[in-house]
Amino acid sequence: MDSSDLPPPPGFDPASPALPPARHLDNLESEAIYILRETAAEFSNPVLLFSGGKDSTILLRLAEKAFRPGKFPFPLLHVDTGQNFPEVIAFRDHIAAQLGERLIVRMVQDSIDRGRIRLKSKDQSRNALQSVTLLDAIAEFEFDACIGGARRDEEKARAKERIFSFRNSFGQWDPRHQRPELWSLYNGRLDKGEHMRVFPLSNWTEIDVWRYIQREKLALPPLYYAHERPVAVRGSMLLPISEFVPLRENEEIETRVVRFRTVGDISCTSPVESNAATVEDVIAETLIASLSERGATRLDDQASEASMEERKRAGYF
Repeated sequence: MDSSDLPPPPGFDPASPALPPARHLDNLESEAIYILRETAAEFSNPVLLFSGGKDSTILLRLAEKAFRPGKFPFPLLHVDTGQNFPEVIAFRDHIAAQLGERLIVRMVQDSIDRGRIRLKSKDQSRNALQSVTLLDAIAEFEFDACIGGARRDEEKARAKERIFSFRNSFGQWDPRHQRPELWSLYNGRLDKGEHMRVFPLSNWTEIDVWRYIQREKLALPPLYYAHERPVAVRGSMLLPISEFVPLRENEEIETRVVRFRTVGDISCTSPVESNAATVEDVIAETLIASLSERGATRLDDQASEASMEERKRAGYF
């Protein structure tokens, strides 16, 4: 008997040979639900960060599976830079209302108005500045755990995170003093003023995210799919046309078919040329991508690994 006579393995789809067994997504889902339930059990006042992006949308579906038919044991929080895509903000509000869950929004502009943040220039990106607003919100509501959708595959500094990532009373992170997590046992002990960042999607990859979106039939902001859009070309990057993205004199505006792999702050988020108009198209495109989503599309991540790590030490999510 040669290999052609052998039966296909369980979960194998001959029309999509790259599809992992269904149990892979089941395992990731089970782990994430366990982490969410552990967070609800160990902490007295957790919060889930929800921006309207794909990763935090998955967190909401996981929270539904973990806690429905009851209400979530935590509110939702978004730190709005004031420079987010309008389509994403509209999606954020729609989903929160649809779920009937409490959404808290805190604005970076309010931190600027109070003098907590000082801009170096009127064109400065507010992406990194949201750390101050986040830490103020944590202090305001006395949150002791913040659940977020960051994944280890996104970039090198995030790969250093534990699932329960300790922050001291100043909101700072030290990668050299992480707590061990042997056998999926998480240490949630905190002193007053300290808090934990919790990452249920730590072990997911970008392709896992899109396969889960496909399986769960999750709605997303339309920016994630191919559409015609005016853009400016800067070297190998495309820039969205916006009042928050200052263009140089030699940069011309063109209309191209693009999509966004991430939908963060407009000032530092770039689209990629793509004809991927469906989830299936995006999965096929992601399988052959040579750069990570942040490495390919986030202008603030084009700097060094140390730059991101310094931001995380100061409270960045």
